Amino acid sequence: MIGIALPALSATPAMRDAQARFVEAGAAFRAGDNARLARLAATLKNSEYAPWVEYWRLRLKITADSFDGVEDFLDRESGSYLAEKLRAEWLRQLGKRQDWATFQQEYLTLAQPDQELSCYALQARLDHRRDKTALDEAKLLWLETANLPDGCQPMMDRLFAEQQLSIDDIWTRMRRLLEARKFGAMRILTHFLPAEDAVDPRQLDLAIEKPVRYLNEQPLNSAARSGRELAILAIVRLTRSNLADAVKRWRAIEGQYAQADRAYVWGQIAWLGALNHDAQALTWYGLTDMARLTDEQYGWYARAALRRQDWPALARIVERMPPRLSSQPEWIYWLARARMAQGQREQAQALLQKIAGYANFYSHLADEELGQPVTIPARAVPPTRQELAEAEANPGLRRALAVLSVDLGLEIRLDAVREWSWYLRGMNDRQLLAAAELARRRGFLDRSIAAADRTQLQHDFALRFPTPYRDEVAAKTREAALDDAWIYGLIRQESRFVAEARSVAGARGLMQLMPATASWVARKISYADYHLSKVTNPDTNMTLGINYLKMVYEALDNQPVLAFTAYNAGPNRARRWRGDQTLEGAIYVETIPFNETRDYVKKVMSNATYYSIFFESKPQPLKTRLGIIVPANTGEATAIDLP
Repeated sequence: MIGIALPALSATPAMRDAQARFVEAGAAFRAGDNARLARLAATLKNSEYAPWVEYWRLRLKITADSFDGVEDFLDRESGSYLAEKLRAEWLRQLGKRQDWATFQQEYLTLAQPDQELSCYALQARLDHRRDKTALDEAKLLWLETANLPDGCQPMMDRLFAEQQLSIDDIWTRMRRLLEARKFGAMRILTHFLPAEDAVDPRQLDLAIEKPVRYLNEQPLNSAARSGRELAILAIVRLTRSNLADAVKRWRAIEGQYAQADRAYVWGQIAWLGALNHDAQALTWYGLTDMARLTDEQYGWYARAALRRQDWPALARIVERMPPRLSSQPEWIYWLARARMAQGQREQAQALLQKIAGYANFYSHLADEELGQPVTIPARAVPPTRQELAEAEANPGLRRALAVLSVDLGLEIRLDAVREWSWYLRGMNDRQLLAAAELARRRGFLDRSIAAADRTQLQHDFALRFPTPYRDEVAAKTREAALDDAWIYGLIRQESRFVAEARSVAGARGLMQLMPATASWVARKISYADYHLSKVTNPDTNMTLGINYLKMVYEALDNQPVLAFTAYNAGPNRARRWRGDQTLEGAIYVETIPFNETRDYVKKVMSNATYYSIFFESKPQPLKTRLGIIVPANTGEATAIDLP
């Protein structure tokens, strides 16, 4: 039986007092009140929270351009998560100061530099060491990365100052910025164009904001680079709102463009077509240059073939993918299916063997294709007293759990989660199992799952797939006529059993309900005395979440794949994505246009597969659970009346 999470250790009055003062310290940090923070630091000196409070104090000092105490902290906390964070903040300030000698010395000890610090490192190489190769690396960022942080701007300015950027480079970046919807950055970039290639900012705004009007009012002047480029930008923008019109307008003018430009625009059109499940997407992809496709465009080229169930085309596309894509489990699986559809059974089985036996969605499907039912690995020997004592003695693990035990808001909670993960790095399976068991005993099932999920050879799937609230879930699912495994699979993905979980978007509780959805369901089921303050109560949250899942399930032909898609992306999108032909559930899932939703549904279904093995003597195969998705009935309402 799957292990039940134990309640968190009872807090003593002294612990509760320390927690309250730590919460106050967090408020002082957010308010920038260093004096108040210093007073609280003195009262928390010997607690688990002391390093965090000191880190906050030093962060405020760094912001004020004072580094007093920073090096002492980094020495004492050497190798810790907080030392890494503080060093990154110090480096950021050193970069702004252009203190390149100190920056380079400290940068060498940083384990995980972000992009802004990487840009400062390039600037240090160029200015301090006169290393001109830094300009070549900066140019790659310019051409390939749309979302550059502010700290990268000085290096980008140097590219202009050193005359390393051509007009082609500027327009290439304009296209990248358009794709990323960074319109403000595009306007700034026009200032770097030479006078003979200048762009009227009003015309750029028109092309971006009202592409139809721009294309109607501005006859194409093929002799002017700026005119040709603005027309391309307008066409690409138009694909978002009216793909058919964009195709028509592009066909009318494409003859005035070079082959590389034609391939670029058709690549944008084909990608949007595939995302919209347009039957012509494959034809449009045929007009592109495959060597110039982004990874995202390549993936949707394959999905366009998969959606049409054109197995020969799918095989050709996957075979031509860059290895970083073709080696991913989804494309190995679908290439195997393409081989099987073409009668190449031995080749198909060899591919399936590559991904079988692992704990993920496509591995489960591969197992089933090979006639090997998905199983739960033998349970490892539980951690010994010594192993548990070593986990308990790990200051980083202890501190992360201590911070997670108080409510300091989403940002600091995420930092505590990252701190927990930081100390799991490099652990062997026995250490990971001990850390998972420590978190379970303290009541932090999400951190227990995070540790248990990392094991390579010795596993405990009872820790990976816990079942708190077992009796309550069983009663509610029985009443709703839903599968227990679905509910546990969904909760594990939504909140990892954190009852007070809140998302950036505002979803709350075990089943991550948006407040408006929770209120709507409460009214529909006449839930007595409901108030938003109750939404994170586990019983209330599960009652509302399970009832909402039942509603979308029944509204979408009793298909779990559609229900889970609707739960994440909304019922009308789930219905619209069914398209006009019958699809395997796995094909429907792989061609969900939203990356987050596609990944979500795969994980929920994979989770449910494992829970069903624990709950049922003869669990349903994943492929059977995925079912067959048929087109929406022509007489069906165009909108589903659910939030």
